[in-house]
Amino acid sequence: MNRLLSAIAFAAHKHRDQRRKDLVASPYINHPIGLANVLANEAGIEDERVLIAAVLHDTIEDTETTELELVREFGKEVTDIVMEVTDDKTLSKADRKRLQIEHAGTISRRAKVVKLADKICNLRDIANSPPADWSLGRKQEYFDWAKAVVDGLRGVHPALEHIFDETYKLRP
Repeated sequence: MNRLLSAIAFAAHKHRDQRRKDLVASPYINHPIGLANVLANEAGIEDERVLIAAVLHDTIEDTETTELELVREFGKEVTDIVMEVTDDKTLSKADRKRLQIEHAGTISRRAKVVKLADKICNLRDIANSPPADWSLGRKQEYFDWAKAVVDGLRGVHPALEHIFDETYKLRP
């Protein structure tokens, strides 16, 4: 519990100036906390490393956090999970999206459940409080791309996959 709370405090500090793209510009920290909540309270996952990685999953990709900093604070196992779900921001958006589909089946079991929770949370957000400037087509494209990523993750956690499938039914 203490390590998870440390991760939440760390992520809250790192994401402190970031907002989600929804109409009300929700605090960004709601997203990583939401992932941990899906994993723990909907999928019954108790693996501390997975829950901590879920909270930290966007720190390297979206803040100035370094891999070494995560290793020092949370250890190599947690950092390895975070690194597996981190996109290379030096690549184009199209390449990053393509690589997520291509690499989905090759990442570790722990990274797969974090990725599944990320897609579940993102689809719920798009269905319930989408980015203000997203067209219907863009929302549908995101849902379909997320499904392509998740199709590569299948077989890792049937209950979490079922949650994704139910969430996918919200496709606009």
